Amino acid sequence: MKFITMVKTLNPEVATNPPAELMGAIVQLGMEAGAKMTETGGMALAGTVTTRKGQMVTDGPFAEAKEMVGGYAVYELDSDAEIVNWTERFVDLHRKYWPEWDGEVTILQLQQFNMAG
Repeated sequence: MKFITMVKTLNPEVATNPPAELMGAIVQLGMEAGAKMTETGGMALAGTVTTRKGQMVTDGPFAEAKEMVGGYAVYELDSDAEIVNWTERFVDLHRKYWPEWDGEVTILQLQQFNMAG
């Protein structure tokens, strides 16, 4: 099963710079995950496209993405329980090393569609 986790900081005005200890602990967790974590990185807001009541609204592209919105990780795992466990461990590192950070991690199971006609 393939999953993506997306991290969002809920209080960016307070939690501005993650401590080095947190980043080191995240690297260690990633090393422990090994091949189960197939990709990871940061995300910056580039724009949005919304439709409501038949009207499309585009905001962006933004010339500069000055703020990182969060990060993501892609995992190949055997169960839903495994991704919840990895995510809880990741969030627990934030509680331990960066207690002023308020955030959330969204977990999505990726599904592939056969596009062949």
